[in-house]
Amino acid sequence: MMLQVCPIPAFSDNYIWCVSDPETHQAVVVDPGEAAPVFAHLESHSLNLQAVLVTHHHPDHVGGVSPLVEAFDCPVIGSKHAAYKGITQAYEDQQQFALFGTPFTVIDVPGHTLDHIAFYSPADTGRHQLPWLFCGDTLFSGGCGRIFEGTPEQMWSSLQRLARLPDNTLVFCAHEYTLSNLRFARHTLPADEAIAAYEARCKTKRDRNLPTVPSDLATEKRINLFLRAKDLELAARLGVEVNTDKPPELATFTALRKAKDTF
Repeated sequence: MMLQVCPIPAFSDNYIWCVSDPETHQAVVVDPGEAAPVFAHLESHSLNLQAVLVTHHHPDHVGGVSPLVEAFDCPVIGSKHAAYKGITQAYEDQQQFALFGTPFTVIDVPGHTLDHIAFYSPADTGRHQLPWLFCGDTLFSGGCGRIFEGTPEQMWSSLQRLARLPDNTLVFCAHEYTLSNLRFARHTLPADEAIAAYEARCKTKRDRNLPTVPSDLATEKRINLFLRAKDLELAARLGVEVNTDKPPELATFTALRKAKDTF
């Protein structure tokens, strides 16, 4: 039977992702910043929590872990280098583990924080038809996370790692930031038709109180400026000097992130 993925809204704009098996009524949650909405979701869907996945240590991603572990006595899966001390099953970059009999790979993606990881699961016949990426605050639809602990070089490299995954990968990010990101993108490249069309679709979803995520990597490569830092037009719009001796993408990405921070 196919696995199901459902967003559990938390705080003002967080999504706690719940993956569940309708046959066994087992579930895992990703980045539970608060416990109450998770308890409510599990109860209303008659689910038993099998594990908690943690991408990084910020309170809005781990604040609900302890009450959930106390109630369900389940493992907490995260990075071997996690700053959060509640990890009970720790993995290095590229190591794999299984949930519901389907494989997940840990990908180190420092930048937003130094310990940030993502969880990737390739398409698995009979379990989920498309690849999944749970990327926390590294990649958003139309944007990327602020750089709190890492460097622009680290964040750019992390985004490139994610961009190399299959184009049909579903991107399950942790926040509903899409329209804000697209307003910045439209301000930066006002003539970009792909961004304008995507913004219109996302506005319709939000008007209906629907989430704009998951997105997919093919879409993000078209509309997400933070994945388009090799674009010479974008570099020019940001005032980045372009020459043939040095690729402009890191300078463009750095300028882009700085501009978004103050937008």
